[in-house]
Parts: sequence; C-alpha cells; structure tokens
Amino acid sequence: MSYLDINALRATPLKTEPYDYIVVPDFVRPEVFQEIVADYPQVPEPGPYPLSDVEVGGQFQTLLDELNGPDFRHAVEEKFGIDLLSRPTYFTVRAESRSSDWKVHNDAATKLVTVLLFMNDREGEDRGRLRILKSGTDPDDYVEAITTQGGTLLVLRRSDRSWHAHPPFVGTQRVIAMNWVTDRSVVSREHGRHKVSSTLKKLNPFRKAS
Repeated sequence: MSYLDINALRATPLKTEPYDYIVVPDFVRPEVFQEIVADYPQVPEPGPYPLSDVEVGGQFQTLLDELNGPDFRHAVEEKFGIDLLSRPTYFTVRAESRSSDWKVHNDAATKLVTVLLFMNDREGEDRGRLRILKSGTDPDDYVEAITTQGGTLLVLRRSDRSWHAHPPFVGTQRVIAMNWVTDRSVVSREHGRHKVSSTLKKLNPFRKAS
C-alpha cells in the first residue's frame, strides 16, 4: 500500500493566487501516519537538517522513497505543468521550531518547486499554521493559513511572489522539506552550507535556540 494519497493530489485543484500552490490534507494516509512518526529521525537541534546529518530508516525511509519516486513526481508535473525529470531533489527535516524560524521569506531562485509535508500530531494546539502571503512585507496579509498537522501536504512553485511564513513559536514542528532544484551544484552547495552550520553548532554547545 502506498503511504501517500497520490489520487487526492491529482484531484485537488491548483490554486493560482497569489502564486501557484496546492494543499492536500491527509496526504499521508491516516492509517500509517503514526507508524511513520514513530520512525521520525532524531534531529539534534531546532532548525532544518539535511538527511545526511540524521539517521533515517524504517517506515520513514519508505515515505521518503515514495516522495522521491516517479508517481509523486508525475503528479506534481501534471499539476504545475512543469518537467522535473532531469531536476535533482534535496531534502531536509526538522523536529523543533525556534522563535526565529519561518519569518517572511521566499525560496531561492535555484529551488523550482518546494514540497512541505507536515508530520505533527493532530492533538494539541495548531500553532504553526503556515501562511500563504500576498507580499513580502506584511505577515498578516495572507490568503490562507495551512495546518501543519496530520500529514498535510503543501506544494508551491517558486516565483518572485511566493512569499510564506508562520507566526513564531517554540515547540514541536516536524516538517519534511523537499525541493526540486535547478542542478546538482545546488545540492552540493546546500550540503556545504548545512555542514558549516552544523560545525558552528558543535563549536558552541551552549548556544540556546532563540
């Protein structure tokens, strides 16, 4: 059985304002959600970590294989009218949010399509609703606030207008981020950037998350 509801993705209309994006609730099938969460990797500190810096296995690895597989790619290509066959992918995971995370931002132009898969339990306060913003200047001017619970999927096509953010908070925030990027050099550069960040954290073990 597939862990991902590809048919739901195909059936969900693409939203085009203020930019192209799609939201699919329960994209991770509810009957396997908790099993995957049980295998979620131990992420050392708040913030995103590349897969090379965490131990991945079990049901979580199976989920990643599906995200990086042809069925999901084909569905995204069809939905956004884009050819991603020759484009490499880059993954990060996070488990905790800092108050400084997720400020208003737009992804780098080297990221063609951004995928966010939210792996937080349904129980508890949904504090981390991600906002689809109308501009890069006002975090309270948004068209939609997307739940970060229960295997919700967000896919957006990067553009000069694809601003997004969520209100700052400190706490659990399990998110898988996947990007189709322009070429392999982007993947190498991202790995290098995260390696430097990881080294700085180790050199300052008493650094507290903000």
